[in-house]
Amino acid sequence: MSFNPFAPAHKLAAAIRQQKIGSLELLNAYLKRVERFNPALNAVVVLDIERAKKQARAADRMTLRGESSGPLHGVPMTIKESFDMTGLPSTWGRVDMKQHLPAADADAVKRYRAAGAVIFGKTNVPAMLADWQTFNPVYGTTNNPWDMTRGPGGSSGGSAAALAAGLTALETGSDIGASIRDPSHYCGVYGHKSTYGLCSIEGHALPAFASPDDIAVAGPLARSARDLEIALGIMAGGDDVHSRGWRVNLQKPVKKHWKEFKVAVLTTAATAPVDMAVQHRIQAVADFLAKAGAKVSDNARPDIDLHEAHQTFILLLRAATARNLSQTQFRGIQQRAAALAPKRDDYEAWMLRGCALSHYEWLQLHEKRYRMQLQWEAFFKDCDFLLCPTATTTAFVHNQKGERWERMIDVNGQAQPTTTQLFWAGYSGMAYLPSTVAPAGLTPAGLPSGVQIIGPQYGDLLCIDFAKMLEKEFAAFQVPPGYA
Repeated sequence: MSFNPFAPAHKLAAAIRQQKIGSLELLNAYLKRVERFNPALNAVVVLDIERAKKQARAADRMTLRGESSGPLHGVPMTIKESFDMTGLPSTWGRVDMKQHLPAADADAVKRYRAAGAVIFGKTNVPAMLADWQTFNPVYGTTNNPWDMTRGPGGSSGGSAAALAAGLTALETGSDIGASIRDPSHYCGVYGHKSTYGLCSIEGHALPAFASPDDIAVAGPLARSARDLEIALGIMAGGDDVHSRGWRVNLQKPVKKHWKEFKVAVLTTAATAPVDMAVQHRIQAVADFLAKAGAKVSDNARPDIDLHEAHQTFILLLRAATARNLSQTQFRGIQQRAAALAPKRDDYEAWMLRGCALSHYEWLQLHEKRYRMQLQWEAFFKDCDFLLCPTATTTAFVHNQKGERWERMIDVNGQAQPTTTQLFWAGYSGMAYLPSTVAPAGLTPAGLPSGVQIIGPQYGDLLCIDFAKMLEKEFAAFQVPPGYA
Protein backbone atom coordinates (compact mmCIF):
# COMPACT_ATOMS: atom_id res chain seq x y z
CA MET A 1 0.00 0.00 0.00
CA SER A 2 1.30 3.45 -0.88
CA PHE A 3 1.35 5.72 2.14
CA ASN A 4 -1.39 8.34 2.22
CA PRO A 5 -0.64 10.60 5.19
CA PHE A 6 -4.12 12.13 4.97
CA ALA A 7 -6.06 8.87 5.09
CA PRO A 8 -8.55 8.68 7.98
CA ALA A 9 -7.22 6.89 11.04
CA HIS A 10 -9.87 4.16 10.85
CA LYS A 11 -8.81 3.33 7.28
CA LEU A 12 -5.17 3.20 8.33
CA ALA A 13 -6.10 0.78 11.11
CA ALA A 14 -7.93 -1.40 8.60
CA ALA A 15 -4.91 -1.36 6.28
CA ILE A 16 -2.65 -2.49 9.12
CA ARG A 17 -5.01 -5.31 10.10
CA GLN A 18 -5.18 -6.40 6.46
CA GLN A 19 -1.35 -6.35 6.27
CA LYS A 20 -1.37 -3.78 3.48
CA ILE A 21 1.01 -1.66 5.55
CA GLY A 22 2.82 -2.23 8.83
CA SER A 23 2.45 -0.10 11.93
CA LEU A 24 6.21 0.50 12.05
CA GLU A 25 6.24 1.37 8.36
CA LEU A 26 3.43 3.85 8.91
CA LEU A 27 5.14 5.35 11.96
CA ASN A 28 8.39 5.83 10.06
CA ALA A 29 6.51 7.50 7.22
CA TYR A 30 4.90 9.99 9.59
CA LEU A 31 8.25 10.63 11.27
CA LYS A 32 9.73 11.45 7.86
CA ARG A 33 6.96 13.97 7.28
CA VAL A 34 7.61 15.47 10.71
CA GLU A 35 11.29 15.76 9.80
CA ARG A 36 10.39 17.42 6.49
CA PHE A 37 7.58 19.81 7.43
CA ASN A 38 7.74 20.37 11.17
CA PRO A 39 10.80 22.67 11.31
CA ALA A 40 8.73 25.39 9.61
CA LEU A 41 5.39 24.53 11.23
CA ASN A 42 6.61 23.77 14.77
CA ALA A 43 3.48 21.75 15.50
CA VAL A 44 5.04 18.59 16.99
CA VAL A 45 7.26 19.66 19.88
CA VAL A 46 7.98 16.41 21.77
CA LEU A 47 8.87 13.06 20.21
CA ASP A 48 8.80 9.63 21.85
CA ILE A 49 10.32 7.65 19.01
CA GLU A 50 11.88 4.62 20.66
CA ARG A 51 8.86 3.79 22.79
CA ALA A 52 6.59 4.32 19.78
CA LYS A 53 8.69 2.02 17.61
CA LYS A 54 8.57 -0.65 20.28
CA GLN A 55 4.78 -0.40 20.39
CA ALA A 56 4.55 -0.42 16.58
CA ARG A 57 6.65 -3.59 16.37
CA ALA A 58 4.38 -5.21 18.96
CA ALA A 59 1.35 -4.23 16.87
CA ASP A 60 2.91 -5.78 13.77
CA ARG A 61 3.55 -9.02 15.63
CA MET A 62 -0.09 -9.09 16.68
CA THR A 63 -1.14 -8.52 13.08
CA LEU A 64 0.89 -11.52 11.95
CA ARG A 65 -0.87 -13.63 14.57
CA GLY A 66 -4.25 -12.46 13.27
CA GLU A 67 -4.89 -10.40 16.40
CA SER A 68 -5.98 -6.80 16.85
CA SER A 69 -5.44 -4.49 19.81
CA GLY A 70 -8.51 -2.37 19.12
CA PRO A 71 -10.13 0.10 16.71
CA LEU A 72 -6.87 2.06 16.30
CA HIS A 73 -4.66 -1.02 16.01
CA GLY A 74 -1.13 0.19 15.22
CA VAL A 75 -2.16 3.71 14.15
CA PRO A 76 0.48 6.39 14.91
CA MET A 77 -0.90 9.56 16.52
CA THR A 78 0.10 12.55 18.59
CA ILE A 79 -1.57 14.25 21.53
CA LYS A 80 -1.74 17.77 22.97
CA GLU A 81 1.29 18.65 25.10
CA SER A 82 -0.82 19.31 28.20
CA PHE A 83 -1.95 15.67 28.48
CA ASP A 84 0.35 13.70 30.77
CA MET A 85 2.48 10.94 29.28
CA THR A 86 4.82 8.97 31.52
CA GLY A 87 8.35 10.35 31.34
CA LEU A 88 7.57 13.13 28.84
CA PRO A 89 7.31 16.83 29.71
CA SER A 90 3.92 18.42 30.34
CA THR A 91 4.94 22.07 30.52
CA TRP A 92 1.75 23.84 29.43
CA GLY A 93 4.21 26.20 27.74
CA ARG A 94 5.69 27.34 31.07
CA VAL A 95 9.45 27.61 31.52
CA ASP A 96 9.19 26.71 35.21
CA MET A 97 7.59 23.37 34.24
CA LYS A 98 10.24 22.23 31.75
CA GLN A 99 11.34 19.53 34.17
CA HIS A 100 7.80 18.36 34.97
CA LEU A 101 7.83 14.70 33.88
CA PRO A 102 4.59 12.98 34.94
CA ALA A 103 4.83 9.51 36.45
CA ALA A 104 1.55 8.32 34.91
CA ASP A 105 -0.41 8.63 31.68
CA ALA A 106 -3.55 10.75 31.45
CA ASP A 107 -6.77 8.77 31.11
CA ALA A 108 -7.04 9.83 27.46
CA VAL A 109 -3.55 8.45 26.77
CA LYS A 110 -4.33 5.19 28.58
CA ARG A 111 -7.50 4.72 26.58
CA TYR A 112 -5.87 5.44 23.24
CA ARG A 113 -3.10 2.96 24.02
CA ALA A 114 -5.69 0.36 25.08
CA ALA A 115 -7.43 0.94 21.72
CA GLY A 116 -4.20 0.11 19.89
CA ALA A 117 -2.89 3.59 19.07
CA VAL A 118 0.84 4.27 18.93
CA ILE A 119 1.40 7.73 20.44
CA PHE A 120 4.69 9.05 19.11
CA GLY A 121 4.71 12.67 20.23
CA LYS A 122 3.06 15.75 21.65
CA THR A 123 1.88 18.93 19.95
CA ASN A 124 2.32 22.58 20.85
CA VAL A 125 0.10 24.78 23.03
CA PRO A 126 -0.07 28.44 24.10
CA ALA A 127 1.32 29.30 27.52
CA MET A 128 -1.18 28.05 30.11
CA LEU A 129 -3.44 27.00 27.20
CA ALA A 130 -4.73 30.57 27.26
CA ASP A 131 -4.80 31.92 23.70
CA TRP A 132 -6.18 31.47 20.18
CA GLN A 133 -2.60 31.62 18.98
CA THR A 134 -0.10 28.90 19.80
CA PHE A 135 3.18 30.25 21.12
CA ASN A 136 5.09 29.95 24.38
CA PRO A 137 8.60 30.54 25.75
CA VAL A 138 9.37 26.80 25.92
CA TYR A 139 8.65 25.67 22.36
CA GLY A 140 8.09 28.85 20.38
CA THR A 141 5.43 29.65 17.77
CA THR A 142 3.32 27.23 15.73
CA ASN A 143 2.25 28.32 12.24
CA ASN A 144 -0.84 27.51 10.22
CA PRO A 145 -0.13 25.16 7.28
CA TRP A 146 -2.59 27.12 5.13
CA ASP A 147 -0.62 30.35 5.63
CA MET A 148 2.57 30.44 7.65
CA THR A 149 2.03 34.09 8.60
CA ARG A 150 -1.10 33.07 10.51
CA GLY A 151 -1.71 31.09 13.67
CA PRO A 152 -3.43 27.70 13.78
CA GLY A 153 -5.62 28.70 16.71
CA GLY A 154 -5.35 27.62 20.29
CA SER A 155 -5.02 26.11 22.62
CA SER A 156 -5.02 22.86 20.61
CA GLY A 157 -3.21 24.69 17.81
CA GLY A 158 -0.36 22.23 17.42
CA SER A 159 -2.93 19.43 17.25
CA ALA A 160 -4.88 20.98 14.37
CA ALA A 161 -1.77 22.11 12.47
CA ALA A 162 -0.20 18.63 12.68
CA LEU A 163 -3.41 17.02 11.42
CA ALA A 164 -3.89 19.46 8.55
CA ALA A 165 -0.27 19.03 7.42
CA GLY A 166 -0.47 15.23 7.51
CA LEU A 167 2.06 14.79 10.33
CA THR A 168 -0.17 12.50 12.38
CA ALA A 169 -3.23 10.30 11.96
CA LEU A 170 -5.31 11.55 14.88
CA GLU A 171 -5.22 14.09 17.70
CA THR A 172 -6.83 14.95 21.00
CA GLY A 173 -7.27 18.35 22.57
CA SER A 174 -9.06 20.12 25.40
CA ASP A 175 -11.60 22.92 25.27
CA ILE A 176 -12.85 25.48 27.78
CA GLY A 177 -13.02 28.50 25.46
CA ALA A 178 -13.01 27.02 21.92
CA SER A 179 -9.59 25.35 22.31
CA ILE A 180 -10.65 22.40 20.12
CA ARG A 181 -13.13 24.28 17.99
CA ASP A 182 -11.16 27.35 16.90
CA PRO A 183 -8.08 25.39 15.72
CA SER A 184 -10.34 23.00 13.80
CA HIS A 185 -12.01 25.95 12.10
CA TYR A 186 -8.71 27.74 11.39
CA CYS A 187 -6.96 24.66 9.98
CA GLY A 188 -9.85 23.00 8.16
CA VAL A 189 -10.11 19.82 10.23
CA TYR A 190 -12.83 18.20 12.33
CA GLY A 191 -13.06 18.75 16.08
CA HIS A 192 -15.52 17.73 18.76
CA LYS A 193 -16.11 19.59 22.00
CA SER A 194 -17.76 16.92 24.15
CA THR A 195 -20.58 17.27 26.66
CA TYR A 196 -19.12 18.45 29.96
CA GLY A 197 -18.03 15.47 32.07
CA LEU A 198 -18.42 12.91 29.28
CA CYS A 199 -14.68 12.30 28.83
CA SER A 200 -12.34 11.91 31.76
CA ILE A 201 -9.92 14.79 32.02
CA GLU A 202 -7.76 13.02 34.62
CA GLY A 203 -4.10 13.70 33.84
CA HIS A 204 -4.81 17.03 32.17
CA ALA A 205 -4.12 19.54 34.94
CA LEU A 206 -1.34 21.53 36.51
CA PRO A 207 0.56 19.52 39.15
CA ALA A 208 -1.10 21.44 41.99
CA PHE A 209 -4.60 20.31 41.04
CA ALA A 210 -6.52 17.06 40.76
CA SER A 211 -10.09 18.34 40.38
CA PRO A 212 -11.48 19.20 36.92
CA ASP A 213 -12.19 22.80 35.91
CA ASP A 214 -15.73 23.98 35.36
CA ILE A 215 -16.65 24.04 31.62
CA ALA A 216 -13.37 22.35 30.50
CA VAL A 217 -13.59 19.14 28.46
CA ALA A 218 -11.42 16.81 26.42
CA GLY A 219 -12.24 15.77 22.88
CA PRO A 220 -10.81 14.51 19.58
CA LEU A 221 -9.60 16.26 16.43
CA ALA A 222 -9.40 14.40 13.13
CA ARG A 223 -9.51 14.62 9.35
CA SER A 224 -12.82 12.76 9.13
CA ALA A 225 -16.04 12.79 11.12
CA ARG A 226 -15.95 8.99 11.37
CA ASP A 227 -12.61 9.29 13.18
CA LEU A 228 -14.23 11.70 15.66
CA GLU A 229 -16.91 9.10 16.34
CA ILE A 230 -14.37 6.33 16.94
CA ALA A 231 -12.11 8.52 19.06
CA LEU A 232 -14.98 9.77 21.20
CA GLY A 233 -16.02 6.17 21.81
CA ILE A 234 -12.51 5.49 23.07
CA MET A 235 -12.29 8.59 25.26
CA ALA A 236 -15.80 8.65 26.72
CA GLY A 237 -16.29 7.50 30.29
CA GLY A 238 -15.56 8.72 33.78
CA ASP A 239 -12.31 8.50 35.67
CA ASP A 240 -11.60 5.57 38.00
CA VAL A 241 -13.98 6.85 40.66
CA HIS A 242 -16.91 7.88 38.47
CA SER A 243 -16.74 4.89 36.14
CA ARG A 244 -17.51 2.70 39.14
CA GLY A 245 -21.06 4.01 39.12
CA TRP A 246 -22.00 5.21 35.67
CA ARG A 247 -21.70 4.10 32.06
CA VAL A 248 -21.85 6.03 28.83
CA ASN A 249 -25.14 5.62 26.98
CA LEU A 250 -25.26 8.43 24.45
CA GLN A 251 -28.29 9.12 22.31
CA LYS A 252 -27.79 7.37 18.97
CA PRO A 253 -28.63 8.94 15.62
CA VAL A 254 -31.83 7.74 13.98
CA LYS A 255 -32.38 10.40 11.32
CA LYS A 256 -30.70 9.53 8.03
CA HIS A 257 -32.24 11.91 5.48
CA TRP A 258 -31.96 15.68 5.26
CA LYS A 259 -35.75 16.11 5.10
CA GLU A 260 -36.01 14.69 8.63
CA PHE A 261 -33.96 17.51 10.18
CA LYS A 262 -34.94 20.91 11.50
CA VAL A 263 -31.96 23.18 12.08
CA ALA A 264 -31.58 26.76 13.21
CA VAL A 265 -28.88 28.96 11.71
CA LEU A 266 -27.18 31.93 13.36
CA THR A 267 -24.57 33.59 11.15
CA THR A 268 -23.65 36.59 13.32
CA ALA A 269 -24.58 38.38 16.54
CA ALA A 270 -24.47 42.00 17.65
CA THR A 271 -22.41 41.03 20.69
CA ALA A 272 -19.79 39.31 18.47
CA PRO A 273 -20.06 40.37 14.81
CA VAL A 274 -18.73 37.82 12.33
CA ASP A 275 -16.67 38.54 9.21
CA MET A 276 -18.67 38.18 6.00
CA ALA A 277 -16.27 35.55 4.64
CA VAL A 278 -17.17 33.27 7.57
CA GLN A 279 -20.85 34.19 7.42
CA HIS A 280 -20.98 33.23 3.75
CA ARG A 281 -19.67 29.74 4.49
CA ILE A 282 -22.26 29.23 7.26
CA GLN A 283 -24.96 30.47 4.88
CA ALA A 284 -23.67 28.10 2.20
CA VAL A 285 -24.25 25.20 4.60
CA ALA A 286 -27.75 26.50 5.35
CA ASP A 287 -28.56 26.90 1.65
CA PHE A 288 -27.37 23.38 0.91
CA LEU A 289 -29.52 21.95 3.70
CA ALA A 290 -32.60 23.85 2.58
CA LYS A 291 -32.13 22.70 -1.00
CA ALA A 292 -31.66 19.12 0.22
CA GLY A 293 -35.00 19.22 2.02
CA ALA A 294 -34.15 20.07 5.62
CA LYS A 295 -36.26 22.61 7.50
CA VAL A 296 -33.96 25.57 8.05
CA SER A 297 -34.86 28.47 10.34
CA ASP A 298 -33.07 31.81 10.52
CA ASN A 299 -35.13 32.82 13.55
CA ALA A 300 -35.34 29.84 15.92
CA ARG A 301 -33.19 30.45 19.00
CA PRO A 302 -33.02 29.52 22.66
CA ASP A 303 -34.79 32.27 24.61
CA ILE A 304 -31.51 33.71 25.87
CA ASP A 305 -30.20 37.27 25.69
CA LEU A 306 -26.93 36.94 23.76
CA HIS A 307 -25.08 39.74 25.53
CA GLU A 308 -26.08 38.32 28.91
CA ALA A 309 -24.93 34.88 27.78
CA HIS A 310 -21.57 36.31 26.74
CA GLN A 311 -21.07 38.15 30.02
CA THR A 312 -22.13 35.15 32.10
CA PHE A 313 -19.73 32.88 30.25
CA ILE A 314 -16.75 35.19 30.71
CA LEU A 315 -17.45 35.55 34.43
CA LEU A 316 -17.76 31.76 34.89
CA LEU A 317 -14.76 31.08 32.65
CA ARG A 318 -12.50 33.44 34.54
CA ALA A 319 -13.79 32.07 37.85
CA ALA A 320 -12.86 28.58 36.65
CA THR A 321 -9.32 29.58 35.64
CA ALA A 322 -8.68 31.83 38.67
CA ARG A 323 -7.30 28.90 40.64
CA ASN A 324 -4.19 29.08 38.45
CA LEU A 325 -3.33 32.43 40.04
CA SER A 326 -0.87 32.69 42.89
CA GLN A 327 -2.15 34.27 46.11
CA THR A 328 -0.27 37.45 45.27
CA GLN A 329 -1.77 37.55 41.78
CA PHE A 330 -5.25 36.87 43.18
CA ARG A 331 -5.01 39.70 45.70
CA GLY A 332 -3.88 42.02 42.91
CA ILE A 333 -6.87 40.99 40.77
CA GLN A 334 -9.23 41.61 43.70
CA GLN A 335 -7.86 45.14 44.11
CA ARG A 336 -8.17 45.87 40.38
CA ALA A 337 -11.72 44.50 40.32
CA ALA A 338 -12.74 46.60 43.32
CA ALA A 339 -11.40 49.73 41.60
CA LEU A 340 -13.48 49.23 38.43
CA ALA A 341 -16.20 51.70 37.58
CA PRO A 342 -19.54 49.95 38.28
CA LYS A 343 -20.76 50.51 34.71
CA ARG A 344 -17.71 48.96 33.04
CA ASP A 345 -19.15 46.35 30.67
CA ASP A 346 -16.24 44.98 28.64
CA TYR A 347 -14.04 41.90 28.54
CA GLU A 348 -11.29 43.22 30.82
CA ALA A 349 -13.84 44.21 33.47
CA TRP A 350 -15.62 40.85 33.22
CA MET A 351 -12.29 39.04 33.44
CA LEU A 352 -11.27 40.88 36.61
CA ARG A 353 -14.67 40.47 38.25
CA GLY A 354 -14.83 36.79 37.28
CA CYS A 355 -11.45 36.06 38.83
CA ALA A 356 -12.47 37.85 42.03
CA LEU A 357 -15.99 36.40 42.43
CA SER A 358 -17.18 35.44 45.87
CA HIS A 359 -18.76 32.03 46.17
CA TYR A 360 -22.14 33.67 46.71
CA GLU A 361 -21.75 35.59 43.43
CA TRP A 362 -20.68 32.41 41.66
CA LEU A 363 -23.81 30.64 42.89
CA GLN A 364 -25.96 33.41 41.43
CA LEU A 365 -24.21 33.03 38.07
CA HIS A 366 -24.55 29.26 38.23
CA GLU A 367 -28.30 29.68 38.72
CA LYS A 368 -28.39 31.99 35.70
CA ARG A 369 -26.41 29.40 33.71
CA TYR A 370 -28.82 26.64 34.74
CA ARG A 371 -31.79 28.66 33.55
CA MET A 372 -30.02 29.08 30.21
CA GLN A 373 -29.49 25.32 30.08
CA LEU A 374 -33.24 24.89 30.49
CA GLN A 375 -33.82 27.29 27.59
CA TRP A 376 -31.45 25.26 25.43
CA GLU A 377 -33.29 22.08 26.41
CA ALA A 378 -36.60 23.65 25.39
CA PHE A 379 -35.05 24.76 22.09
CA PHE A 380 -33.89 21.23 21.28
CA LYS A 381 -37.41 19.88 21.66
CA ASP A 382 -38.20 21.70 18.41
CA CYS A 383 -34.85 21.89 16.60
CA ASP A 384 -32.18 19.25 16.10
CA PHE A 385 -29.18 21.60 15.96
CA LEU A 386 -28.08 25.19 15.98
CA LEU A 387 -25.51 25.91 13.28
CA CYS A 388 -23.28 28.92 13.90
CA PRO A 389 -19.73 30.25 13.49
CA THR A 390 -16.83 28.97 15.55
CA ALA A 391 -14.99 32.30 15.56
CA THR A 392 -15.51 35.77 14.15
CA THR A 393 -12.85 35.41 11.42
CA THR A 394 -10.75 32.81 9.68
CA ALA A 395 -7.17 32.30 10.91
CA PHE A 396 -5.58 35.67 11.61
CA VAL A 397 -2.02 36.94 11.23
CA HIS A 398 0.33 36.35 14.18
CA ASN A 399 0.01 39.09 16.80
CA GLN A 400 1.75 38.38 20.09
CA LYS A 401 1.99 41.89 21.57
CA GLY A 402 0.04 43.04 24.59
CA GLU A 403 -2.87 41.41 26.36
CA ARG A 404 -5.35 39.31 24.42
CA TRP A 405 -8.13 41.89 24.78
CA GLU A 406 -5.76 44.54 23.41
CA ARG A 407 -4.99 42.59 20.23
CA MET A 408 -7.25 43.50 17.33
CA ILE A 409 -8.47 41.56 14.33
CA ASP A 410 -10.23 42.95 11.28
CA VAL A 411 -13.92 42.07 11.04
CA ASN A 412 -15.62 43.61 8.01
CA GLY A 413 -13.24 46.55 8.11
CA GLN A 414 -13.71 47.16 11.83
CA ALA A 415 -11.16 46.47 14.58
CA GLN A 416 -12.42 43.84 17.02
CA PRO A 417 -10.65 42.58 20.17
CA THR A 418 -9.72 38.93 19.74
CA THR A 419 -11.51 38.16 23.01
CA THR A 420 -14.88 39.15 21.53
CA GLN A 421 -15.03 35.87 19.65
CA LEU A 422 -15.21 34.03 22.97
CA PHE A 423 -18.96 34.50 22.62
CA TRP A 424 -19.08 31.74 19.99
CA ALA A 425 -17.29 29.38 22.37
CA GLY A 426 -19.31 30.20 25.46
CA TYR A 427 -22.79 30.34 23.95
CA SER A 428 -22.95 26.53 24.07
CA GLY A 429 -19.87 25.65 26.13
CA MET A 430 -21.06 27.46 29.25
CA ALA A 431 -24.25 25.35 29.09
CA TYR A 432 -22.16 22.13 28.92
CA LEU A 433 -23.44 21.32 25.40
CA PRO A 434 -21.55 19.30 22.78
CA SER A 435 -20.61 20.79 19.43
CA THR A 436 -18.79 19.50 16.39
CA VAL A 437 -16.80 21.72 14.04
CA ALA A 438 -16.83 20.51 10.44
CA PRO A 439 -15.17 22.02 7.37
CA ALA A 440 -17.50 24.32 5.43
CA GLY A 441 -15.20 25.05 2.50
CA LEU A 442 -12.70 27.77 1.67
CA THR A 443 -13.17 31.53 1.67
CA PRO A 444 -12.23 33.67 -1.38
CA ALA A 445 -8.87 34.24 0.35
CA GLY A 446 -8.22 30.49 0.21
CA LEU A 447 -8.52 29.93 3.96
CA PRO A 448 -10.59 27.16 5.56
CA SER A 449 -13.76 28.02 7.44
CA GLY A 450 -15.81 25.69 9.60
CA VAL A 451 -19.37 25.38 10.84
CA GLN A 452 -20.14 24.74 14.50
CA ILE A 453 -22.91 22.16 15.00
CA ILE A 454 -24.40 22.59 18.48
CA GLY A 455 -26.55 19.77 19.83
CA PRO A 456 -28.36 18.86 23.05
CA GLN A 457 -26.54 17.71 26.15
CA TYR A 458 -25.26 14.17 25.57
CA GLY A 459 -26.20 14.50 21.90
CA ASP A 460 -22.52 14.15 20.95
CA LEU A 461 -23.11 11.34 18.46
CA LEU A 462 -25.94 13.30 16.87
CA CYS A 463 -23.60 16.25 16.18
CA ILE A 464 -20.89 13.99 14.79
CA ASP A 465 -23.32 12.05 12.62
CA PHE A 466 -24.62 15.31 11.13
CA ALA A 467 -21.00 16.24 10.39
CA LYS A 468 -20.57 12.85 8.68
CA MET A 469 -23.51 13.61 6.42
CA LEU A 470 -22.12 17.04 5.54
CA GLU A 471 -18.72 15.47 4.90
CA LYS A 472 -20.24 13.10 2.37
CA GLU A 473 -22.46 15.56 0.53
CA PHE A 474 -21.28 19.13 1.18
CA ALA A 475 -17.64 19.67 2.22
CA ALA A 476 -14.79 17.56 3.57
CA PHE A 477 -11.21 18.02 4.70
CA GLN A 478 -8.93 19.53 2.07
CA VAL A 479 -5.15 19.18 1.98
CA PRO A 480 -3.35 22.55 2.35
CA PRO A 481 -1.27 23.51 -0.70
CA GLY A 482 2.24 22.14 -0.61
CA TYR A 483 1.63 19.23 1.77
CA ALA A 484 0.32 16.51 -0.53
